Amino acid sequence: MMLKRSSGLGRGLGALIPPKSGEPKNNQEEEQVDSDVLHTQSVEESQPVNDVIQSVISVPVENIIPNENQPRLYFDHAGLEDLVASIKQHGILQPLVVIALPDGRYELIAGERRLRASKIAGLKTVPAIVRLANHQEKLELAIIENVQRKDLNPIEEAKAYVQLKEEFGLTQDEIGERVGKSRPQVGNIMRLLDLDEDIQQAVIEGKISQSNARTLLSIPDEEQRRDLFAQMLKGNFTVRQAEARIPASSKRAKTIDPNILDLEARLRTYFGSKVQVKRKPQGNGEIRIEFGSDEDLNRVLEKLQNN
Repeated sequence: MMLKRSSGLGRGLGALIPPKSGEPKNNQEEEQVDSDVLHTQSVEESQPVNDVIQSVISVPVENIIPNENQPRLYFDHAGLEDLVASIKQHGILQPLVVIALPDGRYELIAGERRLRASKIAGLKTVPAIVRLANHQEKLELAIIENVQRKDLNPIEEAKAYVQLKEEFGLTQDEIGERVGKSRPQVGNIMRLLDLDEDIQQAVIEGKISQSNARTLLSIPDEEQRRDLFAQMLKGNFTVRQAEARIPASSKRAKTIDPNILDLEARLRTYFGSKVQVKRKPQGNGEIRIEFGSDEDLNRVLEKLQNN
């Protein structure tokens, strides 16, 4: 089967999957019927790891362990059942991506959903590409794969970006380069984590859209925000309908200087806490940093002391 790198998505899966000769064709999701046959080779225990790097091989399902950095936590069970049925009929049409471990097992980098469906379908082996990757690369590749396949919900995507920022010190620009998004797009997704946990859960479960969630973020008054959220759950509003219900006071707040909003986003990313910047007409103002626990406070103080 010939695979093609998706455009505009950082390094993308094209960096993971070795090219084949001939004219490439578009990737096919497992749910779609593809007439190509995926040819694989079996892995023998005596075969050196370096010999299988970049090769599409057949790996025993029982020898694959989950990726501890897997950014995807929520799985649509109905969609998984559809994928199981497709795999039973057509097999795996796109190989998983794994790294070889010293004990002979393999750690999954990309393809969690396909692996789960394969187990349910009763497959003993699955096609996989063996890669070498360090801790940061494993997380990056898992995020790229899931973003490219649109497998992450917005909250999972936001948490994955925060993990890249906190563990590896990547800026929003650098994260955007890796996943093929602009810095404002990355920042807007990360801001979703400023929402209350039950609102985040509603986004995860698809009860409200990401656009509606961003509308809620534009409402500074908590009571008004909670009221509109409750109405969204009942009324299944479109974005335009939701924005029409924003109180006038909150709509005025949306006229805040974009530079102030950008500053808030950068401070929020740096401190890992909700930050508000209020500037008065006279030119003076205040910066308010919120914290939810002693641990949060100590983290903020440490950031301040380091600078």
